[in-house]
Amino acid sequence: MSHETSTTTTAASLDELSINTLRFLSVDAIQKANSGHPGLPLGAAAMAYVLWTRFLKHHPANPDWFDRDRFVLSAGHGSMLLYSLLHVTGYALPLEQIKQFRQWGSLTPGHPERGLTPGVETTTGPLGQGFGNGVGMAMAEAHLAAHYNRPGFRVIDHHTYGIVSDGDLMEGIASEAASLAGHLQLGKLIYLYDNNHITLSAGTAITFTEDCVRRFEAYGWHVQAVTDGNDLAEIEHALESARFETQRPSLILLRTHLGFGSPHKQDTFEAHGSPLGAEEVRLTKDNLGWPTEPPFYIPETVRAHFLRAIEHGERAEAAWNEKFSAYARAFPELARELQELMRGEFPTGWDADIPRFPADAKGMATRVASGKIMNAIAPRLPALIGGSADLDPSTLTALKGLGDFEASDAGISDKQGSDVGGWSYAGRNLHFGVREHAMGSIINGLAAHGGTVPFGATFLVFSDYMRPPIRLAALMGLHVIYVFTHDSIALGEDGSTHQPVEQLASLRAIPRLIVIRPGDANETAVAWRIALATRERPVALVLTRQAVPTLDREQFSTADGLQHGAYILADAPNGKPDLILMASGSEIGLILGARQQLLEKKVRVRIVSMPSWELFEAQQQAYRYMVLPPAVSARLAVEAGVSQGWHRYVGSGGDVLAVDRFGASAPGEVVMREYGFTIENVYRRAVSLLETPA
Repeated sequence: MSHETSTTTTAASLDELSINTLRFLSVDAIQKANSGHPGLPLGAAAMAYVLWTRFLKHHPANPDWFDRDRFVLSAGHGSMLLYSLLHVTGYALPLEQIKQFRQWGSLTPGHPERGLTPGVETTTGPLGQGFGNGVGMAMAEAHLAAHYNRPGFRVIDHHTYGIVSDGDLMEGIASEAASLAGHLQLGKLIYLYDNNHITLSAGTAITFTEDCVRRFEAYGWHVQAVTDGNDLAEIEHALESARFETQRPSLILLRTHLGFGSPHKQDTFEAHGSPLGAEEVRLTKDNLGWPTEPPFYIPETVRAHFLRAIEHGERAEAAWNEKFSAYARAFPELARELQELMRGEFPTGWDADIPRFPADAKGMATRVASGKIMNAIAPRLPALIGGSADLDPSTLTALKGLGDFEASDAGISDKQGSDVGGWSYAGRNLHFGVREHAMGSIINGLAAHGGTVPFGATFLVFSDYMRPPIRLAALMGLHVIYVFTHDSIALGEDGSTHQPVEQLASLRAIPRLIVIRPGDANETAVAWRIALATRERPVALVLTRQAVPTLDREQFSTADGLQHGAYILADAPNGKPDLILMASGSEIGLILGARQQLLEKKVRVRIVSMPSWELFEAQQQAYRYMVLPPAVSARLAVEAGVSQGWHRYVGSGGDVLAVDRFGASAPGEVVMREYGFTIENVYRRAVSLLETPA
């Protein structure tokens, strides 16, 4: 039985049918799940329809085609609108999955998840994160285009689009990311603002009355306002104008109505986060001229209309392939390098210049070693790109001679700090300013875009400002590297505000995040090798401000043991210890010093370097028991951070020398001494374990 509402095939009627199809696929899925957010799909379907059918360059049969436009639904609570778009345009998301919205094992979770649903570019839901991700994607496109395009060969040429909400713009991360995007003149970044004046609990009038037009104009954005969010011609005109503007990112404010068409819930927060209810669904369908039965109805004309996206995508990708083939003939080396980046591959010999550091009792800070290692790797690894939150002189993460990522006409002179590589989008040093939260989200966008391996650097204590995007990087399995320096109370005079104590435990609590706190320069080299080789998990490198000895690896085990997370650095005679001392980072020197005193007392002691719990836990049980034999109960862990978590390794018979309070302002060596981090105190604590009855 046909349920077509009309036999008329005019463009206007087909548009209306198509938009209502998106609306009610979403509403029916939410109602069936008895959970979800129907308001956004009802109100924003028109803008999404115009974007996806008239502007978005994509290929549903090949969602990973590299030169596709990127689309970010930053307002991830409206996920059913995205799932409806993906289904009707021909992605591998069958109707059965739409019907299983928010159910166990489905491809349609409550908020979009990258890597689960074909066509979903990034995981959104925590508001503002998608906004920042989109900025990172636009930066990735600009960087790759500047580096690889040549006259007549625009092989990297796509836009980043997004739908953002009131909640996105309220979150502080959006301000940080928008400010940077405007400064960088990211003209291929276009956001549609679903300006519906409603949040989850109330109207925006009680909290959010700023002038967003003037706000974003002040950021340096191109801003337009569309007074009717259902006016397709005006939406199309605004998008055309945004694409024509190449020097500024664009924000289009569309006055929409949350829950559009619902007789009793339109323009109320009741349509935001709860299903409409069966009766209100029926009334809304009647109001918009839609059949009340069957649910999940897609008119055949609409299905055929949307599925043209496959044909359009095939033609676009075929034209791009032809262009790339000509590019490869003209610039074979560039093409080969770009293909490696697009596939996520590293060039042969990328790690050939990683230094090995000679033994040195004075040694160097692991942040210093990290800077040397990065600059040895970067010339051979074009994917490596990143920067710090205004802390390059302290984190030592500048990539020398590889340029600074800026708009070429930004008016910045070399006297303001540019490296010899100059200022352009081809530069690989990113300047985030004092914007840790945005930095975390932007490098997620860079990684999600593909073609780059991004890093972001700041002091360890400020990882707190980055925790939301760090969590999302782990959730998405993004190849992102964090460089956290000034890793303990040993940083000294800056005091308790800057001295991290709980941050290590906090980062270790994030599933899938690998945290590595190397103990010397050679462990740092191995840590960087692991961070770059680990493709589907983010890695945090935690580094010292103060110098630490570079260990004599002929006397002690090779630093390659770090790849196992923990390893025996120095063992007891015959490999049969009475006592195990374990530590990470700079505290390795303390347990080695205590070892010398214990050996003089004929104590059989094993020294374990334990820079990464996550890597250690990934080892076979036989290896873990070999390093930490269950029969040896006398164990002391030493780390200048909170003790939380160490007890699993020291057991009931062990002890932890840690920092379970905030730091203090004094020279670093004084703070460490006053907090008990001395060789003598480690020795005393170890001896007391041996004297305590088992």
